[in-house]
Amino acid sequence: MNPEINKEKVETLYESRFLKCFDLQYAEGKHYYVASRRDREDLAAKKTDEEFRSMLPDAVTIAVVLHLPGDETRLLMSYEYRYAVGQFLLSPVAGLLDPEDREADNPLVTAAVREIREECGLTVKESDRITVLNPCAFSTPGMTDESNAFLCAEITLDNLDDLNQNGAEGSELFDGFELLDRERAQEIFRTGRDEHGNFYSLAAWMVLSLYLSMF
Repeated sequence: MNPEINKEKVETLYESRFLKCFDLQYAEGKHYYVASRRDREDLAAKKTDEEFRSMLPDAVTIAVVLHLPGDETRLLMSYEYRYAVGQFLLSPVAGLLDPEDREADNPLVTAAVREIREECGLTVKESDRITVLNPCAFSTPGMTDESNAFLCAEITLDNLDDLNQNGAEGSELFDGFELLDRERAQEIFRTGRDEHGNFYSLAAWMVLSLYLSMF
């Protein structure tokens, strides 16, 4: 049996502003269901090989590393309310690509700079450095084609005066920051739990891993 879907037989089962559900028919009478943020014609499953390999992700996730006075280096994370689990979870800076980001010369870096400003109150300077570590990684491709780019932003600060969460938009809810040194990051990474004993997302685990492997 050829497992490839029939790109012409994709049925929309549910559609809202932020989430859609599709039926991907891969054989006569055989169906696979996928949740996506994308419109029907922009689904990853419908793309040609060339389109697939050049596609932009849905979102960016950023390991924000602060270089502070006294040569202190900290990984900046926050507690963000995640509705699907009903808890404030330890979270990296992250967000969807806006249409304006997609039109920029460097969409991923443009989106990262904007998200850092909105979620942390920090303005990325020319002397700071943002690196794209992975341009497009699928979250859970067994049930969704949602994808994230992973970036690292190194920001040098004289103090923490500008750090704030006043830029929350829409349904976003935040409850403070965590500035993790290597010892605390290693403990959270090793145990899979934050300082409150709660679990966290795979994206948070990846950002902790990036920080511990790079700094």
